[in-house]
Amino acid sequence: MYAVIRKFNKMRSIDEAARRAESGLAPILRQSPGFQGYYIVKGENDMVVSITLFDAQDAIREAHRRAMDWTRKNISDFLEGEPEVITGEVIVSVPAQGAIAA
Repeated sequence: MYAVIRKFNKMRSIDEAARRAESGLAPILRQSPGFQGYYIVKGENDMVVSITLFDAQDAIREAHRRAMDWTRKNISDFLEGEPEVITGEVIVSVPAQGAIAA
């Protein structure tokens, strides 16, 4: 499994941006082959982190490209600067007890 993590250090109207991402970006990601999940984490001091998981490294690269394109077109008015981006292989996954691992 592979992940792309985007950290937006300053974001205005976090709840509205998250709502837009859930209704606009999530359907795009769901259509991508190997999609595993998409999460938005609201941090302190107007910081937001998004985490996207896919089966394959190639899929994560394309998903990141599509996500950033969507972000620029749909929520750029909420952002200050570009996000910090980390991509890589998930090397440990600990599901909840009783959950089925991928």
